[in-house]
Amino acid sequence: MKQLTRETPLTRPVRVLQFGEGNFLRAFVDWMVDRMNKAGVFDSAVQIVQPLPQGMCDVINEQGGLYHVILRGVKDGQVVEQIEQIDCVNGCLNPATQWDQVVEAALNPDLRFVFSNTTEAGIEYRPDADTFPSKVAKLVTARAKAGLGGLIFIPCELIEHNGQKLRECVLKYITDPEVVRYVEDKCIFCSTLVDRIVAGYPRTDAAKYCEKLGIEDKLLDCGEPFFFFVIEGPAEVEKELPAKAAGLNVLFTDDQTPYRTRKVRFLNGAHTASVLGAHMAGFTFVDEMVRDEKFGKFLRTVLFEEVMPTVNLPEAEKKAYAESVLERFANPYAQHRLLSIALNSVSKWKVRVLPTLLDYLKLTGKLPACLTQSMAYLIDFYRSCEINDAPEVKAFFAGKPDVKTILGKAEFWGMDLNTIPGFTAAVEQGVTKQP
Repeated sequence: MKQLTRETPLTRPVRVLQFGEGNFLRAFVDWMVDRMNKAGVFDSAVQIVQPLPQGMCDVINEQGGLYHVILRGVKDGQVVEQIEQIDCVNGCLNPATQWDQVVEAALNPDLRFVFSNTTEAGIEYRPDADTFPSKVAKLVTARAKAGLGGLIFIPCELIEHNGQKLRECVLKYITDPEVVRYVEDKCIFCSTLVDRIVAGYPRTDAAKYCEKLGIEDKLLDCGEPFFFFVIEGPAEVEKELPAKAAGLNVLFTDDQTPYRTRKVRFLNGAHTASVLGAHMAGFTFVDEMVRDEKFGKFLRTVLFEEVMPTVNLPEAEKKAYAESVLERFANPYAQHRLLSIALNSVSKWKVRVLPTLLDYLKLTGKLPACLTQSMAYLIDFYRSCEINDAPEVKAFFAGKPDVKTILGKAEFWGMDLNTIPGFTAAVEQGVTKQP
C-alpha cells in the first residue's frame, strides 16, 4: 500500500508556529486551522517545531505534513465517525539539529501565532536548561532585533494562567531591555483552556482505516467529536483568529478561570486520579476502566462526591458536566490508552488533583478518600512500573523511596504533603506495593 505523502508543495503563508508535534495538537489546533482554512475565513500553513530531540518529526516530514484525524464517539445514542485529511501542516523541525531553520521560521514576516503543548512540565524557568520558554526568548530576541512585529502566543499546556506563566518565564531569560520592551509592548500572551479527548494512533484499527482510505497513514490520529477551546485575551485576538466564523466551539473571554476549574478538576482530575490504579489492575483503555465495577464506582465518587463540592458553579451545571465526562470516558471508539494519560503524572497530580483535595479538606474537615487513594496509586505505579516522566522524577523514584520521602518532595508537589493532616497515614495504608 502506498504511503500518504504530499504531491504538490503547500503554498499557504505560514502564519502559525507550533511547538509540539504530538497527537493532541494535531487533532486540536491543526484540525482547527484546517477547518478555518477550508471554511475560507483563514489562510495559513502551520510550521511545527518538535520540542524534544526525539519525536515524530521524521514521520511528519515523510508524509509531507499530511495525515488524517478520525473523530468518533456516541452522540445522542448514535455512533458518530468523521475522517478528515489535515492539509495545513508545512512540516516539522527538530531544534536539536535544525535550530537555524527554527530561527528562520520565527523571522517569517507572515508569522503571527505561536501555539504550544509541551505538557504541564514544559513551561518553567531553569536558568541553565534549554526549556521551551528559553527557546521562545531566543526567537523573540531575533525577531525584535530584525524589527519584525510581535506575536500572539496561545499555549495549550494545562496549567493555570498558562499564558501569563509563559510570559513570565520568557522574560526571565531576556536581559536586553529593548527586547523586554518588545515582549511587553508588542507580544500578546493568551491563557487558554483546551477540551477534547485525543487517544492518538488507533493501533488495533489502523489497518482497517488505511484500507478504507486506500493509503498508508502512519500519523492517523483519533479523538472524540467534542471540541471546546477557551481563549482569554484582548479583542484583537478574536478578530485575527476567526474560529467562530468557521463554526467552531471557541470561546473568547476576559476570564477563562471558571471553565478551566470545571474542566481540570472534573475531566483531567478524574483521569489522573484513576488511570494509574486501573493500569495496575490490568486495564488498557479508559472505557474498560469505566465499565469495571470497582473503578466505575471510584470514578463516580471522585466526580460527584469529591470534585463537585469544590467547584463554585450552579449545581445543575456541575452535575451535567460530570455526567458528560462519564459519557466521554465510556466512549468505546476513543481507544484512549491509560498509559498515554500516565505521561508526567507527577506534575499532573500536582495541578489536577492536589487543589481539589485541599479544598475538599477545607470544606469538610476530612480527606477525600478516592483522591487520597490516587496518591497511593501513583506511588505504587512509580515504584513498580516503567515510568514516562522528567529525568529528575525518574531518577528519584529509581531509588524506591518510602512514602514519607515521596510526600515530602516539595519540589514535585509545591509543598510537603506530609503536613496535610492524616494524609501520610492514609496513603501508607493505601499503598500495596512496598519498595
